[in-house]
Amino acid sequence: MSLDPAVRARIETVLKQHRVVLFMKGTRLQPQCGFSAAAANVLNEVLADYHTVNVLEDPEIREGIKAYGNWPTIPQLYVEGELVGGADIVRAMYASGELHALFGAAPPDRTPPEITITDAAAEAIRAGTADADGLALHLEIGPDHSAGFQLAPAGEHDIVVVANGIEVHFDPGSAQRARGIRIDWVETMQGAGLSLSFPGAGGVKPMDVAELQRRLNARSVTLVDVRPAPARAIAAFPAAGVRILEEEGYEALAALPKDTPLAFLCHHGNSSRSVAERFAAHGFTEVYNVEGGIDAWSARIDPSVPRY
Repeated sequence: MSLDPAVRARIETVLKQHRVVLFMKGTRLQPQCGFSAAAANVLNEVLADYHTVNVLEDPEIREGIKAYGNWPTIPQLYVEGELVGGADIVRAMYASGELHALFGAAPPDRTPPEITITDAAAEAIRAGTADADGLALHLEIGPDHSAGFQLAPAGEHDIVVVANGIEVHFDPGSAQRARGIRIDWVETMQGAGLSLSFPGAGGVKPMDVAELQRRLNARSVTLVDVRPAPARAIAAFPAAGVRILEEEGYEALAALPKDTPLAFLCHHGNSSRSVAERFAAHGFTEVYNVEGGIDAWSARIDPSVPRY
């Protein structure tokens, strides 16, 4: 593929102006594809600042950068004008410590974390991985404590922990954020699955519906309804200004000031506790779970709200 001289000049200008450049889909704070997010998350761990180019906003650069470095995919990381590689290479360099060395950062702490896996979670993991021959269970935990499990080949530089007979693989950043976590299997109205509780989750406090009513009247708490749309359609919470988790998303609500008083509500108070624990782990200092959920609100405060 030939490269238009004008596009080549534009790319070279960017590379000369910035020591570290990530050509990606989206931006550092808002990646718009999983591979770009993976590369940006890794760089965020190592570098305080770097330049990004959103190729979705510039079709010429999107195609031109592929020809420039003879690299067919996005994202692409350049350092001092030289192509380092795409998401897989960047992640591998991060796991091995090469990326830290490249930028003069301290090597990553590779101390395996102490984690707890309950019997129920261990049983579910064994059942779910019974046919995963040759694959390892990886747990990635982002800086905001968002977490995800995946089955993938073991990496040479993985940090490996065995708990309750289950082997879990981590990258260095995830390993440090995993210290003290408890992995459980939970069943809620929204479904069943693995749940992570972080040490900071101890900051979740119970709130009964009478106290919720008082705090709402005083406008001294923000209520977050974590129920899915069908449940809210049956019994909407009868107050203005309720934040809807499904509509706003974790990211928008997690951007609130960390001293914002937050109360989480679901049907009976079970799934809302899991969400509340996640926000407590994010660093929110005043987090409440509404005990009994909207069912208790209907029974004790407002019988006009349907029970289901």
